[in-house]
Amino acid sequence: MGLMSEDMECCVCLQPYSRREKIPRMLHCKHTFCGLCLQAMSRLQSGLPTVCCPLCRWITCTEPSLTVSGSLWVNTEIWDQILDTQQEEEEEERKQERKEAYRQTQTTTQYTWSPSRHCDLRLKLRNFLRRIKHNVL
Repeated sequence: MGLMSEDMECCVCLQPYSRREKIPRMLHCKHTFCGLCLQAMSRLQSGLPTVCCPLCRWITCTEPSLTVSGSLWVNTEIWDQILDTQQEEEEEERKQERKEAYRQTQTTTQYTWSPSRHCDLRLKLRNFLRRIKHNVL
């Protein structure tokens, strides 16, 4: 089953899932949200931490001795895709950085000032002005 791009982000905070901060966790109803949003949505009911699914309203009870995120399963289908997506994004960033470095190198090499070039240009300008002056008179 293929995942769509919107499946790769939490529908509460609209941030992409990651393997560090926005870990995709599944409620008992099988809907997935990032651990940070689940923690923020959790409530204590009769001594048990619970999360009410914002999509279907199913109430998931979690282990009191663990954090909400720690007691819920990671959505492995999304988890496996995160690495590929992150690698692609990092590779794209590296390409952009190389392009930018190349552009900067081209710009700095193209417009570097050298005393010998400056003298040559000054001589060419003098000769040009002399020719114009002789042609006009």
